[in-house]
Amino acid sequence: MTATYPETFMNLSERDKKVIWHPYTSAYSPTPIPIVKAEGAYLYTEEGKKIIDFNSSWWVTAHGHSHPYIAQAISQQASTLEQVIFAGFTHEPAIRLAERILSYFPTLSKVFFSDNGSTAVEIALKMCFQAWYNQDKPRSKVIAFEGSYHGDTFGSMSVSERDIFTAAFHTLLFDVKYLPYPTKNNFKQVFEELEYLCKTDEYASCIIEPIVQGVAGMRITHPDFIAEIWKICKKYNVFTIADEVMTGFARTGTLFACQQIEIQPDIVCLSKCLTGGFLPLGLTLCADDIFEHFLTQDKTKTFFHGHSFTANPIACAAANANLDLFEQKETRDKLNTLYTNLAAIKEELNKCTFLYNVRHIGGILAFELGSSERHYLNAISTKIRSFYLERSLLVRPLGNTVYIIPPYCITEQDLLEFEQVTQCLHFLPA
Repeated sequence: MTATYPETFMNLSERDKKVIWHPYTSAYSPTPIPIVKAEGAYLYTEEGKKIIDFNSSWWVTAHGHSHPYIAQAISQQASTLEQVIFAGFTHEPAIRLAERILSYFPTLSKVFFSDNGSTAVEIALKMCFQAWYNQDKPRSKVIAFEGSYHGDTFGSMSVSERDIFTAAFHTLLFDVKYLPYPTKNNFKQVFEELEYLCKTDEYASCIIEPIVQGVAGMRITHPDFIAEIWKICKKYNVFTIADEVMTGFARTGTLFACQQIEIQPDIVCLSKCLTGGFLPLGLTLCADDIFEHFLTQDKTKTFFHGHSFTANPIACAAANANLDLFEQKETRDKLNTLYTNLAAIKEELNKCTFLYNVRHIGGILAFELGSSERHYLNAISTKIRSFYLERSLLVRPLGNTVYIIPPYCITEQDLLEFEQVTQCLHFLPA
């Protein structure tokens, strides 16, 4: 006799509600939408509804969902070498990935592997703290920027904006000095205060999201401001960290935001689009100025950090296939078309008097609705999300900041659909 299980009579949403705790989601949020298939820029629900993914599924999907080239690379690697301890062993996919990534950052020399953006940042901070510790000149403070978001582990929370995301943990976070994110109106003040801080010899590092702050509401600054920050830090021997977890892989108009900046950082953190959206993987790239402080026979000065799946071969294979696609002319053409189309949409949306601060850079378009002020908990956020979703568009606003960061296979027709729906936002119920 065959046993009958309760889940047989439940749909996916009901089963989910019984057993899963979702990220960034209130316990009283609407029932999650089951997705059973994804292809290109589209998600398909359990009921067969097609949704355009303007969020790149949390900014990770690059060339499109289920891209066959990356899927094939994963399959081939999985049947050859799926995992090996990365302490005392190595493998070709990791070596090749490190070589290729470093070719885009000629001032950096070493790659440390991890699993995601938060840990990539965590590693960067630990590298800087220990580099000073290994010199017997410990420094315990970090310079960060207002509005920053670097992740949800304790180190990455410490250097992020002290806000609702970190409120429950403030007494547990280490000492950080926050400066305003540089703009045309405040950059002189920022540079002066930064130089004053760097002169104190108390700060181990300075971390910043180069050119665009993501979670803060897609705040855009000029590359020259970032260059000046790094120039001042280098003058006083404060290590510089570029958090390119969101900005990397063509989001800002170049493959990496750092390529638009004259001065280069000591450390770069990468994740999100690194594997094209297929698998978790993080990289922390560092310069010899960091690594040289670990070149010692004293084993107590080893960098004691690692993860079980560090440099997982399958994830590395996905990342290498992802880079293959970025190096193709077809992808460069798609990127140029996307950038052009988003610039045109910006011009059209600028005509909408109910939208504020319409802005665009590379593959990102953003604006505020209802007020020029940004606030993550603005009640309008849920209404905006529902408004788009009812029209089969996945748009996940940051409070009243509406943005899109689509996969690079997005079509002109899909973008036009977003523009048309956006022009109707003034019909949104109060």
